[in-house]
Amino acid sequence: MPEFMLYIRNAKDAKKSLTEDQHLAFIKQCETYIGTLKSKNALLAAQPIVREGVVLKKTEGGWNEKDIAADQETQVGYYHIRAASLEEAIQIAKENPEFDYVPSATIEVRPVKTKEMETGFVYPTNS
Repeated sequence: MPEFMLYIRNAKDAKKSLTEDQHLAFIKQCETYIGTLKSKNALLAAQPIVREGVVLKKTEGGWNEKDIAADQETQVGYYHIRAASLEEAIQIAKENPEFDYVPSATIEVRPVKTKEMETGFVYPTNS
């Protein structure tokens, strides 16, 4: 079955406006969402990502390092899923609780390339 990545992005301080109870409700909804994906054998992996780190770029003179905290929007997590089609992956993404709690949330839905057509190389997988 095809694999997809759901990249969760939102404003860097988006969840600061949530009360403690709202944040706990959000976490519980995420747990339910993950449980549903697992029960359908659709989830390969899911992790939140800490809002710290760097973006590296190689230049002629060496390396540029940019602090992620300087960005107004950042990736905050990902889901690696299985879905029958891009349309199904989009529907799964639309059910993500991030949209219910974070007005600035966006989810990028991208197919995962599992094989190189030119060389036949198959990328490693745990599935």
